[in-house]
Amino acid sequence: MSRREGSRFANRRPGSAFQSRATEPPVPAGLIKTARKSGQLNLSNRELSEVPQSVWRINVDPPEESYLNVSFTASDRWWDQTDLTKLILASNKLQCLSEDIQLLPALIVLDNKWFQVHDNLLSSLPCAIGQLSQLQKLNISHNKLKELPDELWNLTSLRSLYLHHNELERIQEGIGKLIHLEELDVSSNQLTAIPSTLGELSSLLKFILANNKLKYIPLDISKMRSLKLLDASHNELEGVPSELANMVSLQQLYLRHNKLHHLPQLPSCKYLKELHVGNNQIEYLGSEHLKNLSAVTVLELRDNKLKSLPDEILMLQDLERLDLTNNDISSLPYGLGNLPKLMSLLLEGNPLRSIRRDIINRGTQELLKYLRSRIQEETTGQDKSDSTTAMTLPSESMINTYALGTQKLLEYSDRKATIVPDEVFDACDGVPVTTVNLSKNLLTGLPSRISELKATITDVNLGFNKLSSVSLELCTLELLIHLDLRNNLLASLPMEIKQLQQLQTVILSFNRFKEFPNALYHIPAIETILISNNQVGSIDAFQLMQLDKLTTLDMQNNDLMQVPPELGSCVNLRTLLLEGNPFRNPRAAILARGTAAVLEYLRNRIPT
Repeated sequence: MSRREGSRFANRRPGSAFQSRATEPPVPAGLIKTARKSGQLNLSNRELSEVPQSVWRINVDPPEESYLNVSFTASDRWWDQTDLTKLILASNKLQCLSEDIQLLPALIVLDNKWFQVHDNLLSSLPCAIGQLSQLQKLNISHNKLKELPDELWNLTSLRSLYLHHNELERIQEGIGKLIHLEELDVSSNQLTAIPSTLGELSSLLKFILANNKLKYIPLDISKMRSLKLLDASHNELEGVPSELANMVSLQQLYLRHNKLHHLPQLPSCKYLKELHVGNNQIEYLGSEHLKNLSAVTVLELRDNKLKSLPDEILMLQDLERLDLTNNDISSLPYGLGNLPKLMSLLLEGNPLRSIRRDIINRGTQELLKYLRSRIQEETTGQDKSDSTTAMTLPSESMINTYALGTQKLLEYSDRKATIVPDEVFDACDGVPVTTVNLSKNLLTGLPSRISELKATITDVNLGFNKLSSVSLELCTLELLIHLDLRNNLLASLPMEIKQLQQLQTVILSFNRFKEFPNALYHIPAIETILISNNQVGSIDAFQLMQLDKLTTLDMQNNDLMQVPPELGSCVNLRTLLLEGNPFRNPRAAILARGTAAVLEYLRNRIPT
């Protein structure tokens, strides 16, 4: 065929690059030619409003020069060209993609992400995208997508899927077909829920769903046993399912900027390195939250409502960064100064009257040095107290009067004491004590003089003693918010305890209760009841339903022979733990699916 005939033929072809030049933005011929050889084409930052037809047909149409010249060197043989396997369309002004995308079946990477000044404006995806069966990476972030075609879930070879910064309101159940997916980013959309089929993504390593409107995380997410990073920051989460603890490979967990009231308990997350829960509403941090975080190197608790740190923080021997900025902490365990790897301790915005601001401003190392010096001072003070002189007040040898005066904390724990001496309470004269810690002693009864503190006290810890009953003095502490009675010999609580109408948390684990304390049904403010490892045989679901603020109920390892179906109507429960009881239903498989599944199971069995 002559050059002239080839030219005429080229002019007749409706899809030719020749004809489209007038309407399509120019794509340099050299770029197309190179792409035919390399299999890669980068058209980013070209202000394209549509993809030139010559790009979609690069694997189909012979190059233009083939109609002009039949003399080719070995390197110019267009019939030996490489199929396009990588197409980058970043930072343009594309509003749609042609169905002709199906003409690129060898595509491995389709990248539409916004990196620089210009993003794209895609409002939909072509159904033909489902035919790119070899696609391994799809990035369509920073567009205007409101929904996704069902055909997208046919791309079962996908390893990475980036959907962030769109306008998606839902993700279809079909996403569960992408079983080889390792990275998934759906952040910065309008999602109010995510499908339970995400639990089928057993290969997923990284899951980002930050900046949405999620109120809960489905329990099935716990099936992601390979997941290493989960980011659910900037949502509306009020709780985290306990099943999250089943994600045994988890290394980084981000829950910033939510509405969490409690730190999640993660007993099986032995490899967790970073836990970020800043900007929530967490008021309490206990040993149960920290005892399983031995591998944590970063613990971020900034901008919460914490009032204290438990001594169990000292078990985090690998801790490198601890952020407590903007809480209500008035004192610190001086043992923090001895954490061997701690390099960053952030305390700004706390009412730490025991540590001068100039010490905090000098940085972490000076602060840790100061905390270590206080340990030495206390040790020296204890040595001196062993040889008390007539000039030494008895109370000074028994309690830390400095902490009492500055932190409003009465600390008389771990003394193996059978009574609390009057001198301890004498030292509190005129001090508005808010917290009393009498744990880890041998007390058989509550000190009667504790009622003298009823005008200010909000937190009482009597755990790990020998209490067999609770005296009425405790029932006079009407401002009490937290009550810890774990690991005692208690079999009942007095009905008068219902006078504690401010009580939010009660811990009764490891006692001898055979009946659920009736008084607790009459405290409407209660949010957390931990009564595991007792002998409780039944619960009154109808009375529990009246506790509309109850979010956590731990009944593990008791003697429940049946679970009343009406318990399923306690819709505010976020954590219901029933393992270790002798009932036959719900079965263990249902319990393993988590609180929401258990409640649904129970609701379905309520007699009509």
